[in-house]
Amino acid sequence: MGRRILELLYNGKHFIRMNKSSAFYLNFKFYHSSKGTFNMQWYQNEFPKLKDLTNLLANVDVVNGRLVDISNNSVVFDDEIEREMCAFKSLVRMFVGSPFVQQRIKHIVASFPRSTEQELLTPFSKATEREPMVIDSLTKVSNFLSVTAQQKKLVRLRVCSQVTQHRIWTGALKEILNGFAVDLNCLRSRGLNNGALLGGQIVHICLRFLTEIIVSSAPESSSWMKLSPSKTIDSGDPQKWEDVLVMFNDLTECCRSEKRLKLHVAKAEVMKEGLLHIRDVLVDNNIGYKEAQHQESLVKKKLSKMLGHSSHCLFTLLLYYLYGRVANIEVDMCGGVYANGSDGKFCLFMGRILTTNSEKMVGCGVKQLDRALGIFKFVWEMAGMKGHLDLQGHMWCVGAENRMLSYRGNTYFVHGICL
Repeated sequence: MGRRILELLYNGKHFIRMNKSSAFYLNFKFYHSSKGTFNMQWYQNEFPKLKDLTNLLANVDVVNGRLVDISNNSVVFDDEIEREMCAFKSLVRMFVGSPFVQQRIKHIVASFPRSTEQELLTPFSKATEREPMVIDSLTKVSNFLSVTAQQKKLVRLRVCSQVTQHRIWTGALKEILNGFAVDLNCLRSRGLNNGALLGGQIVHICLRFLTEIIVSSAPESSSWMKLSPSKTIDSGDPQKWEDVLVMFNDLTECCRSEKRLKLHVAKAEVMKEGLLHIRDVLVDNNIGYKEAQHQESLVKKKLSKMLGHSSHCLFTLLLYYLYGRVANIEVDMCGGVYANGSDGKFCLFMGRILTTNSEKMVGCGVKQLDRALGIFKFVWEMAGMKGHLDLQGHMWCVGAENRMLSYRGNTYFVHGICL
């Protein structure tokens, strides 16, 4: 098998690229979508390929939509490595669904304390439970939890009241722009087209614009304590949120052809929905505190009224509200919800597929699952669902020893895959 060679392209830290001439590409089809059954001989034949991919992809994982080398937090840009990662995770899903692995899961889960009521459960036994999922809307989360139409209205109402606050709205916009700025700066040394270079200037202008409109003092301070903003905008030419919308339109057009910025472009496109709804609201930092508060309340009112339950913009605001991040969260196996005993308890389980069993990789997997499971728990509570929802995460790694971890009061299992 070809050696795994890293070419460090930005100070040896932020971005890395796999040398394509050394990549060991295994041309797998995506087995987990097959409806066929496989005998033990098939698994024995495929296991060496699974081990080869594990060695090749060691410490690499998909985090927030892109490949990252967990050992040094470097972003990996390579199409072949992406395909190999997809093939690897597809093949792991097939092994997780195999009878011998399922029997081990059932035994392991039932053997731990507080799991006696789960003895008859075999997590991920259904093919639908082993499918990947990108968590990107309230509707997707609500449908997964079987939230009723009436409860969805309640969820939207409660979420909007929290995430459409002006500081959350501007904070999410700045988070997206800061992500653009960091990657544009790092990619500049690798060569960017003229459009992307112009996008960097737009990001700078837009960030400065947002910074200037934020009220400088804490919300709980008395109005007489508020600092008067410096006059940086011509009062004879009042600006509106439409100006930010125009900048976001130009930014996405400039950077659309740069594949390495596709995640940032996608999020900017999502936020344009909210900007469209508030485009007529004035943005003026040369006015008094009460007038500024009125403008902020208009932003909250319009966003709360116009952003629907299925809105990706609303969900992005929720992500920022809960975690201070805007990137969609992914799980490798969506899992499911099942009744956990007869006393109104339920358990939600989801899974991640890891390439190594290192503490850093496992820790990253736990945090990714914690955020994903946390969103479902949040919606469960906002919907007023009956019963208590426990959270359970499962991680898979070739050759790992089976063990159980606890994080923020939730249970996480590490499962080894072997013949």
